[in-house]
Amino acid sequence: MSAVKNVIKDNYNMMLLKDYLRDAIKDAGFSHAEISKTPTGTRVALHVTRPGIVIGRKGSGIRDLTDKLAVDFGLKSPQISVVEIEKPELAPSVMCNRMASHLERGTAFRRATMWTLKQIMEGGAMGVQITISGKLRGDRSAFEKHTAGILPRAGHHAEVIVDEDIAHVGTAMGLIGIRIRIARKEKVVPEFEMKKESPKNDDKPKKGKQDDKPKKGKQDDKPKKKVEEIKVDDVNVEVIKVEGKNDDAKSESEVIEKEEAKIESIDTMEEEEANMK
Repeated sequence: MSAVKNVIKDNYNMMLLKDYLRDAIKDAGFSHAEISKTPTGTRVALHVTRPGIVIGRKGSGIRDLTDKLAVDFGLKSPQISVVEIEKPELAPSVMCNRMASHLERGTAFRRATMWTLKQIMEGGAMGVQITISGKLRGDRSAFEKHTAGILPRAGHHAEVIVDEDIAHVGTAMGLIGIRIRIARKEKVVPEFEMKKESPKNDDKPKKGKQDDKPKKGKQDDKPKKKVEEIKVDDVNVEVIKVEGKNDDAKSESEVIEKEEAKIESIDTMEEEEANMK
């Protein structure tokens, strides 16, 4: 088999694997998987919002998932590690799945779009663009784009800081596609970083002023990660968790249920037009 065919086959298997994981561990908030080959086997790093659901009771989830990857997808001796996502709101795959779940429950597409847009921007994104297409209102297909913040559209700068993902959801009207693009502040290239304007009165630096220097004893804002190892059938499973993360919901389904009541408080464009009349 030629090198080109091998590449095509590997990419096709990766696509099937991603679709399977998106379905199998949907309740764990699956984002993406990193696969790398090692001399002892294949290392698979699963990035999820709730590692406990992937591991399962006494490691049953990891055991079943390992067997599935080895038998159905042909991965040699898969070694699974679970990584918890620090900010789910900045992961396009997670937000696509959440928005798709809202549409499946019958939420109006504009309410779901505006709510997702709000959650992403409040999560600390530099910019976001949500495109929703399909039979949104009638028999004819249509699409809408909603944008907030600063989102580079082209060039190397856009490729570096913009992440995107696509999800499809089946509704009574037909299939609806969701595409979310998120620009992250921490990935901004230094030469393109936006600088804040200095006050006019403070043109000259004052003596003894050291605002730019870090203060002693100041704690780092970045969340700390905790690495745990769980033994399942004589195999060590590495779990990377985020310390100090407050989240009452035990699964993605509970997150969707809690958000349903909050979405109703969002005013859509139709309601704003009705109020203006």
